[in-house]
Amino acid sequence: MFEKATRMKLRFATPLGRLSIEDVWELPLLGGDACLDDIARALHRELKDNSEESFVIQTTKPNEELELKFELVKHVIAVRLQEQEAAENAAKAREKKQQILAIIADKEVESLKGKGIDELRELLEGL
Repeated sequence: MFEKATRMKLRFATPLGRLSIEDVWELPLLGGDACLDDIARALHRELKDNSEESFVIQTTKPNEELELKFELVKHVIAVRLQEQEAAENAAKAREKKQQILAIIADKEVESLKGKGIDELRELLEGL
């Protein structure tokens, strides 16, 4: 799919101008002057407008270039959403790890507080 797009030198119309598939990867999912959601919506709308059927006149073959653009943008969106979810999960895991390390440190302090003076002096001399 991407090979075909690069060979065809596909460009995506946006408020920022015509963008290559490489540029599309850099766009935000939502918001800003141009976003992936806006591009996908415009392509979807254009596909629907071009696919009006006639039951009398034989319709032409759907626009392959337009379909390819739409599939590419949907793929980029799916990958970016997966990356976003993975980053959120990693952040949650880091936060949980920090909480556990803080609790371990507290328990170590409590353990030291429970030791007698002689035990503490032995520990101190061992350092």
